[in-house]
Amino acid sequence: MGVPIVTFLINRKMHSNKKTARIAGLLYLIIAVNGFFFLRYVPSKLIVWNDASATVRNLTASQTLFRLGILSEIIGYTTWLLLPLVLYKLLKPVNKTYALLMVVFALLIVPIAFCNIGNQFAVLTLLGKDNYLKAFEPDKLQANVLFYLNAYDNGNQIGSVFWGLWLLPFGYLVFKSGFLPKILGILLMFGCFGYLINFTGNLFFPNYGDSMVAKFITKPGSIGELGICLWLLIMGAKESKQIVKAA
Repeated sequence: MGVPIVTFLINRKMHSNKKTARIAGLLYLIIAVNGFFFLRYVPSKLIVWNDASATVRNLTASQTLFRLGILSEIIGYTTWLLLPLVLYKLLKPVNKTYALLMVVFALLIVPIAFCNIGNQFAVLTLLGKDNYLKAFEPDKLQANVLFYLNAYDNGNQIGSVFWGLWLLPFGYLVFKSGFLPKILGILLMFGCFGYLINFTGNLFFPNYGDSMVAKFITKPGSIGELGICLWLLIMGAKESKQIVKAA
């Protein structure tokens, strides 16, 4: 009687792990799609960083796209609140301390991001038709729009510290789990240092963002995040071999 019961419990646990992993993968995918839209696509279509006049023309002509970017960002970071909690449930058996650290670093990203969205609403205010805005000369108004867009970009730089830090415990847990690919854990941990190096480089070197280092240092982390997202979503996760053996 004992062996069938143990087998049933193991199978039930494995099914639970797969379901939790696939929920995490789905949340990760929602975040990735929204992140690409508001961090890459929208700025590439609207913002000309060295030309305030062209930027304002683009924003005025495509204000709906800019607003959709804000909505996408809110959806992305709201989903982000759920992801570390689901991952905690999946990875807590590996190491509870590191799982808690992962959750703390991940959740710290959200208040930074929502405060930073205020800079985008300031841009919308400047693009509005309120009478008091007539006090601004056109070139001064355009300069202010670019100022707030730069402030938003700087806010993302601050957030990138925690985008990196959460990957270190997350990558370690993936590496040690026994039910997720170790190579993805290694790439995620590399991603942590990539984000931190880029933050430091941007802080101290004005043209660092155009360097080859800046363009490629976060690639391992990006590959790791995309890889773990797809692995969780498609493959799920099973009970670790060590736990199954012990049972």
